Amino acid sequence: MHFAPWIYPLFFVIGLLAGWVDTIAGGGGLIALPALLTLGLPVPLALGTNKLQSACGTLSASWHFARSRLVDIRTCGLGIGATLVGAAAGTLTVQQVDSRLLGRLVPWLLAVILIYTVFRPAVGVEDRPPRLRAGVFFGIFGLLLGFYDGFFGPGAGAFWAISLIVLLGQNFARATAHTKVMNATSNVVSVILFARAGLVVFGIGLVMGAGQLVGTWLGSRLVVQRGSRFIRPVFLTVVALTLLRLLWVNYR
Repeated sequence: MHFAPWIYPLFFVIGLLAGWVDTIAGGGGLIALPALLTLGLPVPLALGTNKLQSACGTLSASWHFARSRLVDIRTCGLGIGATLVGAAAGTLTVQQVDSRLLGRLVPWLLAVILIYTVFRPAVGVEDRPPRLRAGVFFGIFGLLLGFYDGFFGPGAGAFWAISLIVLLGQNFARATAHTKVMNATSNVVSVILFARAGLVVFGIGLVMGAGQLVGTWLGSRLVVQRGSRFIRPVFLTVVALTLLRLLWVNYR
């Protein structure tokens, strides 16, 4: 597909902003996907292109967080494997099945997360004892949230983060770091399968991906430097905006 020359620098900036927001609290798709749809792309093509630019950002964020020792890739190896399987199943399914029913359900799940986090101000501020063993957690949630991310996507980061906080006792900073690893896994799988189906616009996706690299570098520095107390209000804001957008799209 061919676009006017000014589209490319604009979408570089959009990718940068999406990467910055996504690295701190998730929800970068809230910025990137509507922007891709304004180009007139059919929904499957917009979804595939969004996964490409998002994969660039989540891989970069995972690398930055691993370097900063907020995440140990070895401890979530089972989660990576389970997410690979779940994301592959979800991506193949979304190409065959209408996802509108899930679109109507997800806003109410996000509302529960929002209310829970608002009324539990101490949640995610510090590490707490886990309620599940890491192997059990990553095996179950890797499959479930990997499938969800491949099939639908919006809010996947919020679901991962709150699950890591509540069930594994992680603080917001560590939960954000582990979320990026899981998001990167599902994004890479989705990109490969979307690309095989011819549902990726590589030109615009790679330009946005370059912006994502800059945005994730800036965002990961803020997470490492400012920690959980900085992430919490950003997380709440992103969840609220994602909730409002999904309500508008599915119930207007």
